[in-house]
Amino acid sequence: MVAAPAASDAVERARRLPGLGVGLHLTLVDGEPALPREAVPDLLGADGRLETRLIRTGIRIACETRVRRQAEAEIRAQFEAFRRTGLALDHVNGHHHYHQHPVVFAAVLRLADEFSFPAVRVPYEPFLASWRARREGLLRRLRTALTTRRRTAAMARRLRRRGLACNDAVFGLNDSGRMTRDRLIAFLRHLPEGISELYCHPATRRWSGPDAPAADYDPEGELAALLDPEVIALANQSGIRRVAFAAARA
Repeated sequence: MVAAPAASDAVERARRLPGLGVGLHLTLVDGEPALPREAVPDLLGADGRLETRLIRTGIRIACETRVRRQAEAEIRAQFEAFRRTGLALDHVNGHHHYHQHPVVFAAVLRLADEFSFPAVRVPYEPFLASWRARREGLLRRLRTALTTRRRTAAMARRLRRRGLACNDAVFGLNDSGRMTRDRLIAFLRHLPEGISELYCHPATRRWSGPDAPAADYDPEGELAALLDPEVIALANQSGIRRVAFAAARA
């Protein structure tokens, strides 16, 4: 999130980890804009931050030319801000998966050659693999798969036609903020064939303010899970190859 308060600190940390695949987390809602506020007034809420009413913003971007132009300008500004860091752009995704929005996704595709990124996240969690791993939340997992399958399949087709890589599955959509040890172990033991992304929101502690994690998130538990010896051993097991998105295109 190139306009987030801790972005410069994150960039410095990433520079010390040359093997880390750093992506651009496009932020058009629920965050800070990269452009001056006067350049994107229709994307902002009453507090001066990017709007938190996701559906309302999505409708306006789709239906109002002025708002769409502001969104496209903000998208370009975030790509340019990432390029100024000097880091290699490994992949692109979106805050609240907003890169699925047709206007946003089209803008991302238009910028692919100019900003030379190799991959985009496709936010699809396959029902059977998710259910076999967790054996809970059947209806939630089924609803998530059914409501996203058609849209995400179309995204994957368009990306691959452009020569861009994408994942086959994401695990974490149904357990966002709660990818703790038992969940990570379960998903690692039930990974389907292909490229899977397990995504987490780890942190050393909770914090307050507009960017604070949701009340049901467990960032400390997610960090502990990623450092857990059994999780690491499973991720290193035969048959699993850990790669950055850019390597997935090879």
